[in-house]
Amino acid sequence: MNPRKNPYTPGAGSQPPELAGREDVIEKACIALDRTIAGKQARGIVLYGLRGVGKTVLLRKLVAEAEERNFITIYLEAPEDRSLPAALCPQLRAGLYKLKRGEEVKKHLLGAFRALKSFSEALKIKYGDIELSLDFDREEGIADSGNLESDLGDLLSAVAEGAREKDCGVLIAIDELQYINSKELEALIAAMHRVGQKNLPILLFAAGLPQLLGHMGQAKSYVERLLEFTPIGKLDQTAAESALIKPALEAEASYTPEALALIFQKTEGYPYYLQEWGKHSWNLAESSPITADDACRATEAALAELDASFFRVRFDRLKPSEKKYLRAMAELGPGPHRSGDVAEQYGKSITTVAPIRSSLIAKGMVYSISHGETAFTVPLFEAYMKRVFPSFSTE
Repeated sequence: MNPRKNPYTPGAGSQPPELAGREDVIEKACIALDRTIAGKQARGIVLYGLRGVGKTVLLRKLVAEAEERNFITIYLEAPEDRSLPAALCPQLRAGLYKLKRGEEVKKHLLGAFRALKSFSEALKIKYGDIELSLDFDREEGIADSGNLESDLGDLLSAVAEGAREKDCGVLIAIDELQYINSKELEALIAAMHRVGQKNLPILLFAAGLPQLLGHMGQAKSYVERLLEFTPIGKLDQTAAESALIKPALEAEASYTPEALALIFQKTEGYPYYLQEWGKHSWNLAESSPITADDACRATEAALAELDASFFRVRFDRLKPSEKKYLRAMAELGPGPHRSGDVAEQYGKSITTVAPIRSSLIAKGMVYSISHGETAFTVPLFEAYMKRVFPSFSTE
């Protein structure tokens, strides 16, 4: 069929034509936004799940919902090689200028600009990677101690006060939150707790891999009362089929039941993979309806593309010892697997391979479901490892 009319959109964070199966999460977030803008208490939301489940897409959808409700949105992807203050400062600067909108700067907004100036100058000495230009004087005694936890609380309080002065709310949305180091994560949680106690119109929505639960629980014991942790998983068959059927119908096409069943079996209901199979099924089909034969050919094409991009990008970041560890995991199946079993398959003791496992967790390739258990963060990655290394040896 005509590829120019192909409705499917596989890509990193690309909005699919049909955001199926996430209605409850969106509604929960919208309630939190509505309560916050109305001056009522609400908990922020942390979306967590494997790669390819649509966390980034969903987070961007929640940002859009916030903007429709008169929120200034601060969106950033947590950097692996920069500090949180360095990533946050430019976004806060942009948000404050949106609040300004060419008007005369009022008391609280002026205080927010000055607090940001103080914050950036005080922490630039400590972190060294903050670059920020502001045509405002610093505010002495506000956000200028050099202590991240204290200063970030001052800064976010000042920003929220400036937003309330303009009858706006503030949403801080952070993707890949697992890459923020423990000290900065502690400071962020403490700062959000502080502004929440003041009932200021500010919320945190974030997304990340499953290890976030453990990281945040260790950072602050009260985090579960401050934030609502929401698992984002693969779609059930009804939602998965809806993600394929509705875009096709809008483009005047359809699927046979057998094609839908085959695609669901091959993708296991993961949203990113559904978009890949949908794209290739459309392009390879000669006409509507898309058949099981089309879906079967699409499987070969989709896997080839995933192997060359989605999987390969992650594979190329790994050291030889890390690749061997993942291949040992793959030999055991999809997982989760006991660390001792992986070590035995690897051919080394648990203590010898423990640093390799820790490095893979830090890189976001695996996560610990519970003590002593390890699983892939990328669905279907074990099959990819077997395709890359068809035979496995402990040598």
